[in-house]
Amino acid sequence: MPNMVCCQKDGSSHKGCPTLTRKELLDRANREYQSPETGRFARQASIQEGSCYANRRQRPYVMQPSKTRIAEICEFADRMEYKRLGLVFCVGLRKEAAIVDNILKQHGFDVVSVCCKAGRTSKDLIGIEDRDKIFQGTDEAMCNPVFQAMVLNEQKTELNVLLGLCVGHDSLFFKHAEAYTTVLAVKDRVTGHNPLAAIYLYASYYKKLVSLPVEK
Repeated sequence: MPNMVCCQKDGSSHKGCPTLTRKELLDRANREYQSPETGRFARQASIQEGSCYANRRQRPYVMQPSKTRIAEICEFADRMEYKRLGLVFCVGLRKEAAIVDNILKQHGFDVVSVCCKAGRTSKDLIGIEDRDKIFQGTDEAMCNPVFQAMVLNEQKTELNVLLGLCVGHDSLFFKHAEAYTTVLAVKDRVTGHNPLAAIYLYASYYKKLVSLPVEK
């Protein structure tokens, strides 16, 4: 466990640490866990977290992670007794989405999946000029996360799984979805959807991220 005040009573902290400077807000947040819905969800999430490490009775204990993200999602949904799951995915990850859809169904879930381009709404609707399109000179369909959210809301999904939506599009989905949403993977076109690769290499191969302005 890190020697930080947010993890250890006598741990270290930085000057603006909210553990020390936002005590009234912390009390408000902690009271929220007394509500039945939030309390149950948080309790099962914490139980799920612990279950992802093997041999926890060993002493001295060394952390031994044992479950993949997709396995964890299936287990958590089962712990919450959810039956209907939503799957929102990027058209560029449709093959991966088909595999995820199959895995979820094999675990007994009813899956409602919606592609990002569903609805074939033109980018003209939101004022996108031709120079800002990917395929210039065409009537390009926009990603429609609001429509994705509305479809899943209408279908009464109990937990949504997000797979590879663009930056910003994912935010719109979170904003408009009524059910809780968990993320299986986020989009990173350069690193094979592993955005932490650039973070791990920021001092070497991705040094441009900290030495130069990000290109627009």
